[in-house]
Order: sequence, then C-alpha cells, then structure tokens
Amino acid sequence: MKHNCGFACKSHDPNESEFQLREINHDRYNEIIPFFIENELEFSEDEPVATDLIKGWELVRNQDQRLVGACILAKRQGQYIIDGIAVDREFRDIKAGKLLLDQAILEVKKRGGTSIYLVARSPEFFKKAGFKIAEKEDSPNFFECLTCPQYQVSCFPEIMKLEV
Repeated sequence: MKHNCGFACKSHDPNESEFQLREINHDRYNEIIPFFIENELEFSEDEPVATDLIKGWELVRNQDQRLVGACILAKRQGQYIIDGIAVDREFRDIKAGKLLLDQAILEVKKRGGTSIYLVARSPEFFKKAGFKIAEKEDSPNFFECLTCPQYQVSCFPEIMKLEV
C-alpha cells in the first residue's frame, strides 16, 4: 500500500520507507487491544452500548514490523467515535498519532459523517487537530467514563468532539 505519510519516510514506497501504514482487518481488532492497554488506554468488556467497528489502522516499522501506533474508528449509537488511538512512547515525537488520527477523520468524511467523538487522556494533542471539549451534559452517553464514579474525581479524561 503506497501512502504519503508526511514524516520519517525516505520515499512513499513502503519497501523503502521507515514506516508503513496498514489497514487493520476487523478480525484483528482483538490483537490490537493489548497494544492499547500497554499504552495506557482502558478497555472494558462491559461497554454501555454496542460498538460497530468501522475501520482501523496500524503504523509499523518496516525493519522489524514493530507496532508503532494504532487507531480504531467505530460507531456507537449512530455516532462516529475513535474507539482507541495510541502510539508507543518511543515514537511519540514523529507525528505518528497525527497520521493515524488524520486517517480516521478522512474516513468519516468519506462516509458522509459530520462529527467524531472521543475520550482524551491527552486533550492538547486532540485540540491541535481541531477537537473541542464537549460538556458532559451535552455529550451522548456512550462512553463508559460518563457513568464511572471516578470520572472527574480521580480520573480526568476529556470528552471531545470534532466537527468534520
């Protein structure tokens, strides 16, 4: 798959580039969850509503196929969400997160979506991409954070929304 990654690539041919962006098949979603957990994302089997996986992407280093980052786009209650996005700490300075997030935003636009929601542990990163903090009372109740007793007590993620 050729991809204009915009960073750390010597060419746009994945065989000559340092990194490769690949789509994640739905049947591989469960393989990505441990990577998300290792990079401090929380996952629960008890989701408040059903999640429909739309598409996912992974960024791997070509020399050893090391997973550098991943992003999962899904839908809950008819709303597009980033169901998970993470980058290995060692690679957070090469704009891998931006590349992955841009893929999800492009996909939502291609599908005619008008917005994307997410729960951000790093809100500043998402603000740079145009996301805005959504007030709890204005947010759909499809993130388990909203019903968690620790939300805004000892855990302070931000619910954010991007109008595309």
